[in-house]
Amino acid sequence: MEKALVAQRVANRLFATEKAVDTAMAEAASLMTTIAEARTDLGLSAVVGNEATAKVAQAIATLAEARRSVVAAHNDLADLKLRVGIRTKLIGVVDKYPDVDQDRTAARHAG
Repeated sequence: MEKALVAQRVANRLFATEKAVDTAMAEAASLMTTIAEARTDLGLSAVVGNEATAKVAQAIATLAEARRSVVAAHNDLADLKLRVGIRTKLIGVVDKYPDVDQDRTAARHAG
């Protein structure tokens, strides 16, 4: 099988994993917000649900660490791609966010 096709298959799973971790982080943050709103709406003390809130906060921190690990793996795989002789750019997901630093650099050079 062609190297680029194999690498694209890995890249597809990597991009899906990155998106899944980001989605999980967003959902956990939304859960945290909803818990706080529910407590306020019900007029409950801040101590009510404190343990659950702390556990959700820990889950968010754990997801953040998972995200750092996946990003590190992404960088390692990008280096590996070059070491095995794959020079083509692999196609990511369509809704991938632009590189903000790259946009700023391009804007500085344009103006």
